Amino acid sequence: MENKYVLRTVDLKKEFGGRPVVSDVNLKVREGDVYGLLGLNGAGKTTTLKLILGFLNPTSGNIFIRDQLIHRDRNAGLKCVGAMIESPAFYENLSGRKNFQLMAGLYGEKAVRRVDTVLGVVEMEWAADKKVREYSLGMKQRLAIGRAFLNDPDLIILDEPTNGLDPYGMKAIRELILKLAREYGKTFIVSTHLLNEAEMICNTVGIIHNGRLIREFSQEEMRKMKSSGSSLEDEFLSLTGEERMYV
Repeated sequence: MENKYVLRTVDLKKEFGGRPVVSDVNLKVREGDVYGLLGLNGAGKTTTLKLILGFLNPTSGNIFIRDQLIHRDRNAGLKCVGAMIESPAFYENLSGRKNFQLMAGLYGEKAVRRVDTVLGVVEMEWAADKKVREYSLGMKQRLAIGRAFLNDPDLIILDEPTNGLDPYGMKAIRELILKLAREYGKTFIVSTHLLNEAEMICNTVGIIHNGRLIREFSQEEMRKMKSSGSSLEDEFLSLTGEERMYV
C-alpha cells in the first residue's frame, strides 16, 4: 500500500509585485521520505518552504499537512512540523540548554520534558551549558536541528542545513538527518543546491528551477542513473539548461 502523504502542495504559486517566484508547485512527500528540494540559489526553494510553513501567504494553491488544509487552521496543521529556515538564530548570550528550554516552553510540557533527551540525540549535551556565542557554525546547525525536533514533529523542514560547513561538519549533519529519519521515523524536506549531498541522503529528489518543480527522481531512478554511467548532476544540467563554468 502506498505510504501516506505527510505533505502535499497543489498548484502552489507565489508572486511578488506581479512577478511569479513560485509557480504551480505540486509536492508530494510520503511518510518516511528524506525529500531533497534541489535547485540553484534563487530557484525558489526557500520561498516554497516559507509558504509551507506559513511565513508567506500563497498567491494561489493549497497546502495539505496530514490531509489538513493549512490555511483553514494553520496553527493546528503546523503542530506536527519542525523547521530550520535560513541561518539559525539563537539568544547568543544564553546557553544551548536555555535556548532549548525557552523554545520548549512555547510548545508545552511534553517538549519541556524532552530538552535533555534531544540534546543527547543531537550529541550536544557536552556543550549544553556553554553560551551559544561560543559555538562553531556546525554546533549551531546541530542545535538548530535539535530545536526543530523538540516538539517531536512528523515532518522536519531544513533549508540548506550544510551551507557554510567544512567537509567534517557536512558529514556530521548528514549523519544526524539519517539518524532522525531511520531511528526516530521522521520525514524530512531538505533544500540544497549541492547535488552530491542530495544523492547521499535523499530517497526522493525534486528539481526546482525558476520557481517550478520540473522533475522528481526516486531513489531507484538515481541508482539506475549511476549504473548506466549517468548521474544526478548530468540530469540536473540537462533539465535546467545550465552550463558549469570551469576556471
